[in-house]
Amino acid sequence: MAEVKYEITKNLGVLSENAKGWIKELNLVSWNDRAPKYDIREWSPEHDRMGKGITLTQEELAELKSLLNNIDL
Repeated sequence: MAEVKYEITKNLGVLSENAKGWIKELNLVSWNDRAPKYDIREWSPEHDRMGKGITLTQEELAELKSLLNNIDL
C-alpha cells in the first residue's frame, strides 16, 4: 500500500479527546500535495497517527453547516 502524505495546514478546533489522549479535530488538511480540504478525524497526541475520518470540500462543509443549523438539540 502506498504511503499517504498529509499536511495539517490549519487547525480549526478540537471536538473531543478520548481517555487514551487521541483528539478528534476539525482541520484543513492537504492530502498527497493536493488542495487542502476540511477534515474531521481522531489524531494521536503527536499527530503522527490518525483514525478514520471524513474530508469535505468548502461547499460540502457549508451544506453540513446548514443541515446542523436546522437540528433542534
